[in-house]
Amino acid sequence: MSLLPFNVTSFDHVQIHVTPLKSSSSTHKPVVFLHALAMSAAMWKEFAAHLQIDAPMYGIDLRGHGQSERAKGPFATEQFAKDVLSVIDHLKIDQVNLVGCSMGGTVAMAFAGHYPNRVQSLSLIDTTACYGADAKESWEKRGQQGVTQGLTSLLGFQVERWFSTSYAEQNPSVVKFYQDIFVKNEPACYLETCRMLGEADERAHLVNYKGPCSVVVGEEDYATPVAMAEEIKSILPQATLTVLKAVRHYAPIQAPGEVAACISPAMS
Repeated sequence: MSLLPFNVTSFDHVQIHVTPLKSSSSTHKPVVFLHALAMSAAMWKEFAAHLQIDAPMYGIDLRGHGQSERAKGPFATEQFAKDVLSVIDHLKIDQVNLVGCSMGGTVAMAFAGHYPNRVQSLSLIDTTACYGADAKESWEKRGQQGVTQGLTSLLGFQVERWFSTSYAEQNPSVVKFYQDIFVKNEPACYLETCRMLGEADERAHLVNYKGPCSVVVGEEDYATPVAMAEEIKSILPQATLTVLKAVRHYAPIQAPGEVAACISPAMS
């Protein structure tokens, strides 16, 4: 397995960028990581080293993000799930251990709901199947701010949600790294992705997935709070649920060892 990044042509000819994160000659099913809103596969590079599993690992830049094509909207979670399917078909993988954080978790649920036989295990971190009744309006407002005032105007709001105050103060270089990724996004793609999340509701299809699942959420996650994780657990009774103390929305970055320990058992 080469560790050189590559592109995959998706179902509608959009170019999807894939970053191999770990090589392995093991027959263990590969791990595929899906990132948060306005992030990229880069958010998984350090985390992958904490996941003590002898398996190939890949990070996907979702449509409109990272080095994937800045495709025009509208976007839909099922469309993003088809992009993931295009990647694993390209890699000739029959099943994957699918890991998603925040938006990536919502997309992972869409994938597992529509293609349950392609998922060996599902790990859902700081995420939700549905943002609720007022989601469409609140996500539209956030997306429009990114367009009219620039993505930089959202940084204070984002950092407060991403990391606990103490972690942000003690790790300024980490905070800056993710701020830099955030502001490099194209505002039009950010708006369309916000709209997608406002419309997303994976609950009806998620019941199709019967395999192992780990749900992890930060105790202080204000973006996708514990109640949203509990709802996922109610839909997937086979899932385990872990709440991490003093952690906010980016648990894989703030507490990588703890998150890795939570999700590893489902992949065995």
